[in-house]
Amino acid sequence: MIFVSDTYEIHGCEEADEVAVGPLTLPLDQWHRARGGRMVDFAGYWMPVQFEGIIAEHLWTRESAGFFDVSHMGQLYVSGHDAEAALEAVLPIDLSTLPVGGVRYSLLLNEEGGILDDLMVTRWDSGFYLVVNGATKWDDIAYLRDHLPDAVTLNHLEDSALFALQGPKAFEALEPLVTGGNPLSTLSFMRGGQFKLGGIDAWISRSGYTGEDGFEIAVAAEKASELADLICGQPQVKPIGLGARDSLRLEAGLPLYGHDMTKLVDPVSADLLFGINKRRRNEGGFIGANKVLSLIADGGLRRRVGLAIEGRMAAREGATVLSGDTEVGIVTSGGFSPSLERPIAMAYVPVEFAAPGTSLSIDVRGRKLAASVVSMPFVPHRYHRKGAA
Repeated sequence: MIFVSDTYEIHGCEEADEVAVGPLTLPLDQWHRARGGRMVDFAGYWMPVQFEGIIAEHLWTRESAGFFDVSHMGQLYVSGHDAEAALEAVLPIDLSTLPVGGVRYSLLLNEEGGILDDLMVTRWDSGFYLVVNGATKWDDIAYLRDHLPDAVTLNHLEDSALFALQGPKAFEALEPLVTGGNPLSTLSFMRGGQFKLGGIDAWISRSGYTGEDGFEIAVAAEKASELADLICGQPQVKPIGLGARDSLRLEAGLPLYGHDMTKLVDPVSADLLFGINKRRRNEGGFIGANKVLSLIADGGLRRRVGLAIEGRMAAREGATVLSGDTEVGIVTSGGFSPSLERPIAMAYVPVEFAAPGTSLSIDVRGRKLAASVVSMPFVPHRYHRKGAA
């Protein structure tokens, strides 16, 4: 895993346009430290990479419920006159079919169809709640403010913390904490609502980044420690760090911005067309539409694929993918899968090498590791979809 230290612009300073500052702290900073979290600089914030160990935390999440602090992510609220049409002019999303409380994945694109970020969009009663990546949120905010009309307001919800509770026992742990109102069982995958947890107001959606059933919970920053204590007081729950978050999302075949997605990668190559709804593919009208719709029509030249690697050595980001002695791609994410007990990776390869079963190899420090293209996710998703048993 690569950790990035951001540089922040200091406006109104004549002596320096940019000043490198140390990592910022999140509402749960001392909470993590008190529980033995090993803190690292990630996206400009101090965040826990692990508590008791990455493999142990990974397996706990797959078997029970893991508590993640994701308060570094950007929480935005878009409202005002014709906010729906204004957002559709920027994002390749069909908001006309998104009900109140509905959550949908989308993409922020540039004019060339490159991915600037991926994000989640939720319709609230009078506007739209967006969650964007922490490392890109300031650029995202600037980009949205540049492209949204003056009649539309963009608020950065800086006083809100964000948690994720993930794993097969997440519902079992969270449901008893709901006090009054609708039961937690009213939520299915990609639906959200307002709840009280131990009397604390929280916005909860049934979503997440591990491939497991689970919830994302937004709460006032001043209530963050109290709510974290409440949730982690449940016997099914342990705090989990960034290390296991990364290995969990890799097993789930979920791309990470800055690694598997960049502004040089388009949604067709990234296999993310589910983030561009059918009506928008037909009508266009969003930033980057001309390029993206052209790529959809001709299929593009490369694809993000999953790779199963023989042996025990892992291939990391940047390793070369080979067909025979010919370089055909680059690994964008890779590591050892604790659930499968073998190394796995994601990479971009030409479409002619993207079919499952294709034999390739990966150059790791001069050693060729045999690999084969496999369907993703590597570990089956276990989302709680509406109507599922």
